[in-house]
Amino acid sequence: MALAVLAAAGFDLMVPADFSIGTWSRIAYPVVLLLLLGLLVVGDPGRIDRERPWLRVTTGLMIGLITLSTAASAVRLVVGLLDKADFDSAAQLLSLGAAVWCTNVIAFALWYWHLDSGGPVARAHGTGGVPAAFHFPEHSLEPLVEAGWYPQFVDYLALSFNTATAFSPTDVSAIRHWSKLWLIAESAISLVLAGLVIARAVNIL
Repeated sequence: MALAVLAAAGFDLMVPADFSIGTWSRIAYPVVLLLLLGLLVVGDPGRIDRERPWLRVTTGLMIGLITLSTAASAVRLVVGLLDKADFDSAAQLLSLGAAVWCTNVIAFALWYWHLDSGGPVARAHGTGGVPAAFHFPEHSLEPLVEAGWYPQFVDYLALSFNTATAFSPTDVSAIRHWSKLWLIAESAISLVLAGLVIARAVNIL
């Protein structure tokens, strides 16, 4: 999870100032993101298994910040494409689109990881009391997985990536209304970004 957050901060640096929230965000966004991540690491080093309300609130704020930045960049990119904004080359446009697309994948993966079954701590201890929102194939393959298996961040990252590329969760089943709606939203965002960026890049070529 920490590596994914660092990647999100790195991808944001690839987005030109014209497509971000504002010029001030070029410095403020990664700094605040790293501060929030630092608080989480200090409060719960190693495996994320400490049940503290402030840690969960901080995690939600951090993911919300990533989501806000990604949404701003995605909206400005789409508006720019529709308004036929000038790009130096197809490579520049594709790299910008890839940065926004990858950050969007990370943001949704973090939300899935943060909300499913009451969160990562509840899943680790098996004490969440919140119904699971996703059914992973490992849930039906108990003889092939270690005892006490539960989905971790990499599982949600794979879910998010598959949803963004195949426009479906592939081998994972969404079994709650909110999870189905979020999968629809991610697929729709990915479809719009990929369609518009590729079409404009081909036009530039």
